[in-house]
Amino acid sequence: MDTSELLRELRIDRDGRPPRARRLRLLLVAAALVVLGVAGWIVWSRLGTPTVRTVTARAATPAGGPGSVLDASGYVTARRQATVSAKITGKVTEVLIEEGMRVREGAVLARLDDTEATAQLALARAQLAAARSQDGEIRAQLQQAERDYARAQELFNRQLVPEQSMDAARAQRDTLRAKIAANAEQTRVASESVTVAQVQLDNTVIRAPFSGVVIAKAAQPGEMISPISAGGGFTRTGIGTIVDMDSLEVQVDVNESYINRVTSEQPVEATLNAYPDWKIPGSVIAIIPTADRSKATVKVRIAIRSKDPRIVPDMGVRVAFLGSPSAAPATPVAQGVLVPAGAVRSDGAVFVYADGKVERRSVTPGQAAGAEREILKGVRAGERVVVAPPPSLKDGAAVRVADK
Repeated sequence: MDTSELLRELRIDRDGRPPRARRLRLLLVAAALVVLGVAGWIVWSRLGTPTVRTVTARAATPAGGPGSVLDASGYVTARRQATVSAKITGKVTEVLIEEGMRVREGAVLARLDDTEATAQLALARAQLAAARSQDGEIRAQLQQAERDYARAQELFNRQLVPEQSMDAARAQRDTLRAKIAANAEQTRVASESVTVAQVQLDNTVIRAPFSGVVIAKAAQPGEMISPISAGGGFTRTGIGTIVDMDSLEVQVDVNESYINRVTSEQPVEATLNAYPDWKIPGSVIAIIPTADRSKATVKVRIAIRSKDPRIVPDMGVRVAFLGSPSAAPATPVAQGVLVPAGAVRSDGAVFVYADGKVERRSVTPGQAAGAEREILKGVRAGERVVVAPPPSLKDGAAVRVADK
């Protein structure tokens, strides 16, 4: 064998790398390429998908219908609201209500300690029973006295007994008759005592004066309750507060300079601060015939025509007093929806957004209402339309909605 070949086989390769190190390097390069690819795809998708802003189309009031002639703010109030208490002072033994519970008229709300009332009722009933039993004894004696008097009368007529014997028999009879009348009165008084004791016992049970919803629970078992205020803060004056939700109405303060725009039974449209997109129909009940000199306002009561559990007492509300329909034009415009004026393109089309894509629709525009435009046909109330759509936006294009 050639010596030079042997020397080459014994030479150390300083530029070589172990096979494991080469595999690790290849894996790192592949991972970097994947990350760069994903980042590029995200950037491309964001650049390729336009971002739009949408609003919800809302129903428009017909142009020929009544418009608002006055706006005012107020609160939801209840005409029937009561803090229920007991007629007597006593110790609470049981409370059967909680906040938010619905109760019917006559339902038991709480009970007081009835030990004393029960004892008084038992005593009154015993006195009534004694009076009735005494009545039977007196009547039996009266029957005997009647017979004795009859015999004495017969013997006196035959002149067999002196007149004194007949007078004694008559006196005995009359005495027992008087006792019968007196005992009857005592029986009546005992019966009335039983009725009073029963009322006192019933007063230990506190019932709902009308149907409604419990909005406050004011007492707990073991506390003292009294119909009158007591000092020291250890005696409650009520068990809880009940509100009749069917009696809810709106009360607003109208500036006295504009009260001439309000009339009885005038239609209104109320909007709760908690639900600004919900229009509640109503009407004026009455204008309170007095003014608040400190605020120069007049209070107006408004009936709520739509009953809904979302309406609760003391909610803030804005009221729009509507004008008379008789003042409307003879030819009313058909009712449509209102959208921002910028949502309607110059070619009479709008883009409706749904499920990440837009749909181009040809619409029939109506009158302009400030910054809004009436759409008579092509868009329904509740649909989302694109505001100021870009000229490059196409039908069916995928879009992203900008965060508000």
